[in-house]
Amino acid sequence: MFDIAQVHAAPSADLLTPDNSVMLFIDHQPQMFFGTGSGDRAAIINSTVGLAKAARAFDVPAVLTTVAAESFSGPLLPQLAAVFPGQKAVDRTSMNAWEDEALVEAVRATGRKKIVLSGLWTEVCLVLPALSALAQGYEVYVVTDASGGVSPAAHEHALQRMLAAGAVPVTWVQVLLELQRDWARSETYGAVMEIVKEHAGAYGLGVVYAQTVIGAHAAG
Repeated sequence: MFDIAQVHAAPSADLLTPDNSVMLFIDHQPQMFFGTGSGDRAAIINSTVGLAKAARAFDVPAVLTTVAAESFSGPLLPQLAAVFPGQKAVDRTSMNAWEDEALVEAVRATGRKKIVLSGLWTEVCLVLPALSALAQGYEVYVVTDASGGVSPAAHEHALQRMLAAGAVPVTWVQVLLELQRDWARSETYGAVMEIVKEHAGAYGLGVVYAQTVIGAHAAG
């Protein structure tokens, strides 16, 4: 029940923060990209790397996973691996990452309840762990532009299935700015602006313009 006396300036518990979330990157691999047809593959790569850099900037734990890396799908996307140097991806055989004990343990070890999920393909390697994690009480946020399916219909129908089960659709820039949430948060402001300039297209160019014309501390 709404009580106006309880209204005050405070964030919703539904918001992603650096302390309540973990990012799970599923199967961003060459063979998976070859079969992706739901959107521009270069754009998906750009969004994935931007999302990964957001995790790094805010010290959000990131779990990387591959499927059949040596026998079929190839190595983790090099641009993604470069964001987390020295971190080994969890390789598995199951199409459903949530059926792999090592992967689940890596997520569980973070102690975080909100999973920011991205991967290839949406209709298989994304929807299966999303439904499985939701069934076990996790909150799942699906990064739609850092994910892709074999066709637009496959991607969209998988998203609809996840949303019907309780997942929340987000984009990588949305995640980045939700983690920042206050332009006065100076400890991460510079890193956020660099990520935006490198990966956020026209928004990034706008930041370049603003910082040139207005000043180095122009808000994003």
